[in-house]
Amino acid sequence: MDDLTNFLTSIGPEVEDADEESFFLFSQDIPSSNLGFVDSRAPSLDVSIHGQDYVVRQSPTLLSSSRAGGTTGAVLWKITPLIAEWLSHTSKNPLWTNSILNESSTVLELGCGISSLLALTLAPSIGHYVATDQEYVRRLLRENLDENVPSSSSSSPSSSSPRMGSKGRQRRQKQLPQQQRSPTSNITFAALDWETDIPASLKESLSLSSPTPRPTEDEADEDEDEEPDQGFDVLLSCDCIYNEALVAPFVRTCADFCRLRPTYTPDQDRAQQNQQSKRKKPTVCIIAQQQRTPDVFETWLRESMRVFRVWRVADEVLGGKLGVGSGYLVHVLVLRGD
Repeated sequence: MDDLTNFLTSIGPEVEDADEESFFLFSQDIPSSNLGFVDSRAPSLDVSIHGQDYVVRQSPTLLSSSRAGGTTGAVLWKITPLIAEWLSHTSKNPLWTNSILNESSTVLELGCGISSLLALTLAPSIGHYVATDQEYVRRLLRENLDENVPSSSSSSPSSSSPRMGSKGRQRRQKQLPQQQRSPTSNITFAALDWETDIPASLKESLSLSSPTPRPTEDEADEDEDEEPDQGFDVLLSCDCIYNEALVAPFVRTCADFCRLRPTYTPDQDRAQQNQQSKRKKPTVCIIAQQQRTPDVFETWLRESMRVFRVWRVADEVLGGKLGVGSGYLVHVLVLRGD
């Protein structure tokens, strides 16, 4: 069994019916999380993930402004630290144990917001992390990278020099585990508009296009015209679906990025699987969201199931802080091959 099939088999049931999935999930008792902000009035927040402390700078003023295009990315949402903790548990998370994520992976985040928590927790263990959102989050995202990057990474092109002003901050940096002491030059921010930008050009615009793996002699003739890899191994989204107007452009953007890689074809023969494993693998989408209204969720699920196969990650895989009844959900999507 190939890694992706093994991963999908291990995470939980495939969703077969949008109505049934929505009814089941929203018939559970869901704790109130208000809108989902941690604290929308605080200029900064302290967050701990796997025993490591982070400082997240926010902009309550920007959140309450009338800026066209939305301002929800200006503050930290409750689901983000939970997903960062789950994703970065490399010894237990099935994304890592099935090699969907590994040290050479490229990860794309849609709607990253200002916190940088997903980037900071995943980047030390992968090849490259691309965080995307509207242009207005760039400055605060960079400040949060600066605030939390180890001093050894001060030359990173992704951020300015780290702030080392307080003794407390110096102590926090000294306590960083070894895994987190890697430079963060593999974190890149890019402004991305789901309505107008072209996913196929993102990697090239950032000079991140991956070369095609060198073929064997038997594969040389077959592969000589293969183009550089413009796709990503994993696409992440954390709480980007909160009104119906966002659903269509969001799903379309996810699908366009996934089309840069092969589709998932579990019934292909072993020789084809081995051939594909040497080259580009399908993109795996991880969609995390807070439960708000069943109408928005069902609209997203219906739209997604038109072009994706969808799995809900089981509670035992997610742990106690996520899953059914927590008010948070995680689904995995792979582009349909039929």
